[in-house]
Amino acid sequence: MFRLIVKSLNYLSQNPKHNSLNSHEIFPLSQRYGIRVWQSYLENRTPSAGRIYWVYGPGKNQITIIGLEPHPEDRKSKGYEKIVLSALPRQN
Repeated sequence: MFRLIVKSLNYLSQNPKHNSLNSHEIFPLSQRYGIRVWQSYLENRTPSAGRIYWVYGPGKNQITIIGLEPHPEDRKSKGYEKIVLSALPRQN
């Protein structure tokens, strides 16, 4: 798992829209936290595949990791309601 995290963080630091990450906004979390929250893949096609949750900021050209969780199975049991993220950065 450690190698997956390092590889994904490397991609994320170079290009948050890298194809391997499949980064996309998670609207239920964006609505709850009042800032656009993004999810990127650590892995795919495995049970409880890991996900990185992140936001842009606090500064220009920065991102902040606010969560590292297994996939919440959102369609089955309102999984995103169970996700609790770290404190969000203050925006400049």
